[in-house]
Amino acid sequence: MTFPRYWKNIIKMKELSLHILDLVQNSISAGADMIEILIDENTSKDILVISVKDNGKGIDKKLIEKVKDPFYTSRTERRVGLGISLLSAASERCGGCLNIESEIGKGTKVTASFIDSHIDRAPIGNMWDTIAEIIACNNDIDIVYKQKYNESEFCLDTREIKRILKGVPIDSPEVYKWLVNFLKSGIKNLYGGVDD
Repeated sequence: MTFPRYWKNIIKMKELSLHILDLVQNSISAGADMIEILIDENTSKDILVISVKDNGKGIDKKLIEKVKDPFYTSRTERRVGLGISLLSAASERCGGCLNIESEIGKGTKVTASFIDSHIDRAPIGNMWDTIAEIIACNNDIDIVYKQKYNESEFCLDTREIKRILKGVPIDSPEVYKWLVNFLKSGIKNLYGGVDD
């Protein structure tokens, strides 16, 4: 069996943070100005759940199954829509599943679950840099980021940060540096001060 030429150029997403980045990009493309990102890892239940929820334009119910197809995309700058299909395959490969809930005019929520200890589960990756980049590159979008590890929880809400900054741009170099350090410290503390 031969595959089309462009399949040879697919880069395997080796960290879940890259899938999250892709989902956030989808939300931004859908016109969202509020995006909620959740990573919930529970080792006693052996489950990892990632969800990205937005208030964008939503997806028609007829198209929800189509968006899992790598040969479908609503974007005009490329011929394939690999992001959601790769995340779906990654979750299924690890004993989980991908679910999409959406309502036109209200937004979309994409949830992927994984067996946490599955040998094929990719590492979460560098979420502090990923979230800081998302915030710095999209200062007009509100981001709520939550990461849970068993009973511990870390949360960052850009609405609160913007209130504290009182007009200082959230994408300024000083704020960006603070964001990275705050995220890194908060996430590492979830795991007892060590990398996930």
